[in-house]
Amino acid sequence: MMRTRIKICCISSIEEARLAVKLGADALGLVSDMPSGPGVISERLIRDIVAITPPAVASVLLTCRQEAAGIIEQQRRCRVNTIQLCDAVPHEQYPLLRAALPGVSLVQVVHVGDQASIAEAIAVAPQVDAILLDSGDTKRSVKELGGTGRRHDWTVSRRIVESLDLPVFLAGGLNADNVGEAIRDVRPFGVDLCTGVRRNGTLDEAELVRFFSAVAVA
Repeated sequence: MMRTRIKICCISSIEEARLAVKLGADALGLVSDMPSGPGVISERLIRDIVAITPPAVASVLLTCRQEAAGIIEQQRRCRVNTIQLCDAVPHEQYPLLRAALPGVSLVQVVHVGDQASIAEAIAVAPQVDAILLDSGDTKRSVKELGGTGRRHDWTVSRRIVESLDLPVFLAGGLNADNVGEAIRDVRPFGVDLCTGVRRNGTLDEAELVRFFSAVAVA
């Protein structure tokens, strides 16, 4: 069975990045300006973290921007190898991103609500390299684009995984106590978490170890 990949998000320092890499993270999530949620750091710090990230580990810029021009500018400043699009992007923008950023992977977030999320994921899948299923709410007056710590309906997520022929990451309320259940129920390509391995806002090594162990035996 294929190993479940692990993305540690909301990396806030070079020390946190090194800890996550040491324990076996496949990807580091680096959060740029967002309307709400935890983990936002400066683009200068993102670039510094990218500089010390091993080539085999994905450096993932989380952006709330929806227009290609702004996203391209961010990538060129931060030099990440992957972009996580946390809000809906007009479909005509994807070819512009592809043309300007060859070799940079695109991950589109789908915030799972009702069954309409399945159609949303299927529609955007041909434009991107992976889908990430999260528990935000783009309809609020201040958009929630991630880091809520909430679990969504995993039966919907499982249907999305079964409907797509590309990697799907699962996020939203994951921790060492429930990630095994999540992997068994959803069968994602990878899992992604932020708040579930933090204590007082800081990445906690003991919780990380517990999480990695739970994924390994799932």
